Amino acid sequence: MAELAPARQLPLAVELRDDATLDNFLAAPAVQPLIAALLRQAEPDGEAMIFLHGAAGSGKSHLLQASCHLAGAGALYLPLAELGQYAPEEVLQGVAALNLVCIDDVHCVLGNEDWERALFNLYNSAGQQNCRLLLAANAAPRALAVDLPDLRSRLSWGIVFQLAQADDDAKAGILRFRAAQRGLSLSEEAASYIVTRAPRAMDQLLDLLAILDRASLAEQRALSIPFVKQALDW
Repeated sequence: MAELAPARQLPLAVELRDDATLDNFLAAPAVQPLIAALLRQAEPDGEAMIFLHGAAGSGKSHLLQASCHLAGAGALYLPLAELGQYAPEEVLQGVAALNLVCIDDVHCVLGNEDWERALFNLYNSAGQQNCRLLLAANAAPRALAVDLPDLRSRLSWGIVFQLAQADDDAKAGILRFRAAQRGLSLSEEAASYIVTRAPRAMDQLLDLLAILDRASLAEQRALSIPFVKQALDW
């Protein structure tokens, strides 16, 4: 199957986060079937279409980017919250020739007739060219505001998974897990302190962890609550 041609450029540069990998995702037991499905999708006989839905911060974007990392050069990540302002033919032209297309924020273009028709056509082209699709939105296919009935039907094809939004305990657990991935020791007390004081969005919490990592390395200090206060100027 053809890879993305070097001469083709998206209207907006989209880079994958280096830390968005499956190894770097703390999956609760309920999410393990999804992780298994994503791993299978990277194989020749894997699921052709997978749809993820959940609130902001539930990990959808991380998993889509992780799947792109797993698939390699034959994969493309398209966040429609950023790209939906462009004409769909500029964004989707030729992508069905790839091995995997990961489309994030599908809800952001629904209600736009051109985008809905383009997504419907992509489903058809992907099926014909053995291109796997991994899509994400903020609601299940049946709950999305889709005007085109044929697209609503296509969005329900394949496997549909829901991702729950992390509560404070889960966020603290994710912080400790990601700290350990960086070689840092973060106690339960310090992780809980960060969660209660920091912005609620998971990506913002992880940005704070990156700041703490740099500060800890520079000062050779452990991530105690007093050090967290100092490093984050709290």
